[in-house]
Amino acid sequence: MIDRVAAVRGIAVVLAIALVGGCASKGTVVLLPESDGKPTAVTVRQANTEVVLDRPYAAAKVASQGLDAYQSTPQEVQAKFGPALAAQPLRADTFVLYFVEGTDEFTDESKGLVNQILAEVARRPVPDVLVVGHTDSVGTDQLNDALGLRRAETVRAALIALGVPASDVQAISRGKRAPAVPTPDGVTEPRNRRVEIIVR
Repeated sequence: MIDRVAAVRGIAVVLAIALVGGCASKGTVVLLPESDGKPTAVTVRQANTEVVLDRPYAAAKVASQGLDAYQSTPQEVQAKFGPALAAQPLRADTFVLYFVEGTDEFTDESKGLVNQILAEVARRPVPDVLVVGHTDSVGTDQLNDALGLRRAETVRAALIALGVPASDVQAISRGKRAPAVPTPDGVTEPRNRRVEIIVR
């Protein structure tokens, strides 16, 4: 027999516990909570049994006739899966900085987030930072693509100046094509004038 255990995160993840050499594998599957608190679910199948785990720490064990569902605890997860969880790469984290209309100048609130971003980059042994510039819908596509890139490059330059290696930071623009708040063309919307910084 092979002993298998797993702790999983994420929506629409399906884990099948296989039959090995005619003998059902022993195993446990636990759904971990998302860091942002959003609901997730995982379906576990064994033979003709299916269990949907749809709340944090919901779990299923392989039993003689399929699966037994139960509620795990953070303590059990740490005891069973601690080394495996510690070996996982850090999950991506996203930060959003906002800009004064028509400029590449941060709003006052956004200026205060830079230290948090640097701390997140520093936590990662091999950081990969993607900076995506966005605009509101005022102006042409060409103008907004250029402004979005200028905003992204401003953030990239600031991160490099603060010690993040240039090779670890990429800047791109989405212009007005991916608004956080959809608006008609030509409408100013401060929440669309932003740069998303994805730290992986």
